[in-house]
Amino acid sequence: MNNKLLRFVPLGSLALLLTGCSVGPDYHGTPSVPLTSTFTRLPASGVSSGQVQSQWWLAFNDSRLNQLIMKAMQHNPDIDIARARLQQSRASLAGDQAQQLPKLDASGALVRAKLPESSTGDLSLNNPLNLYSSGFDASWELDLFGGQRRATEAGRAQQQASEASLADTQVAIAAEVASNYLQLCGAQEQLANLQQNLVLQQQMLNLTRQRQARGAANESDVNRLQTQFENSQAELPTQRAQINGYKDQLAFLSGLTPGALDDLLSGAVKLPAQPGEIKVGDPTDLLRRRPDVRNAERKLAASTATVGEHVADLYPKITLRGILGFSSDTGSQVFNQSNQSWLLVPMLQWNILDFGRIRSQINVAKAQRDEAEAQWRKTVLDALRDANGSLSRYGEQRQTLVSYMTVEQGADRDDVLMKQRYNAGVASLIDVLDTQRTRLSASQKRIQSQTDLALDYVALQKSLGLGWQS
Repeated sequence: MNNKLLRFVPLGSLALLLTGCSVGPDYHGTPSVPLTSTFTRLPASGVSSGQVQSQWWLAFNDSRLNQLIMKAMQHNPDIDIARARLQQSRASLAGDQAQQLPKLDASGALVRAKLPESSTGDLSLNNPLNLYSSGFDASWELDLFGGQRRATEAGRAQQQASEASLADTQVAIAAEVASNYLQLCGAQEQLANLQQNLVLQQQMLNLTRQRQARGAANESDVNRLQTQFENSQAELPTQRAQINGYKDQLAFLSGLTPGALDDLLSGAVKLPAQPGEIKVGDPTDLLRRRPDVRNAERKLAASTATVGEHVADLYPKITLRGILGFSSDTGSQVFNQSNQSWLLVPMLQWNILDFGRIRSQINVAKAQRDEAEAQWRKTVLDALRDANGSLSRYGEQRQTLVSYMTVEQGADRDDVLMKQRYNAGVASLIDVLDTQRTRLSASQKRIQSQTDLALDYVALQKSLGLGWQS
């Protein structure tokens, strides 16, 4: 081996040894959080611990809902934005990784110049003059104290945070699509119920007018029924506008223009049946699964790595730079060894005196890391509060629905008994129609309660962090 090259072996070995060193704090994960084995607000029935279902909407067994969520996952603008941000973070990470590798630039030039005759002197000199030149410029900053590695570590954590942000958007969009679809079903069912109620009210109004003509009813009875009928009729436009609003919102969530889903959503639609039991897992699984908690944890990891990136600026940086060039006045001879020139320059850079600028940046990074840790704790507490609150609301709404179903069943029995009395001649037709109107009113409240329970079911699945796809 060349004796001159042997002199650089200790220096190269030292450089390789130092490149394994990274200053600044290492990330050891998040602080421990005291958790219970089960949720504190777990309802007594209808909910149990166990393996959760990521695509929870399949439990409704509704093909239209499945189709709507699939469209939204493919074409929703918010999901497209999150995907684009993920691509940005991946490209940024690739740039950070490339900073650790050597750089090599190549150049080439052809110069052709005509000199004045009086300046050539030597008559043998070619005029015009041709000059061929080519060269390679290489540089490599030795990552002695891990500044570039910390930047790559932060970039990788930011990419993983973007992945979690995309998953969190998917969770939100799936829940919003399901909520709007269930509200649409409930509104359509209520519209059909309202229309039936209007028919009964019209019949009651006509019968009362006939009784008034015979002197068996007074004008106040007619006016009361007329007002009741007009008030119910005034609800129709509002109900139809609400239905159209849900359709347009579902089209928007699917990345489509208003009215694009009218054919798919046309016709009377009833609320799909809900599953009899829900698996919710446990708090530990919840924190591991929720994308917003993962996003906050990855941002904490990135902030920790950024502290080390700034700490590395306190230490010296060594850059190896080499230049290899060839030049000749003849193109065929340009790469001859005699036309070669080279330069090797080890460069040392060290900010010895900066009046505290670097340390102020370190302090800013440390404060940002503390902020990220506090944000993570807040996200964890919010996730636990959200899940337990959703469980409580779902359990209470189940009881509310049972009560309204009991009322509806009682109204159905009254309707049957009143029809029997009418057939026996001991009740009037108006009594029958009034009982039917009461039954339809009870059905209206039951439909609203059933819709609210379905929405609480969706909110529960969202609070559990379900609905995202890798």
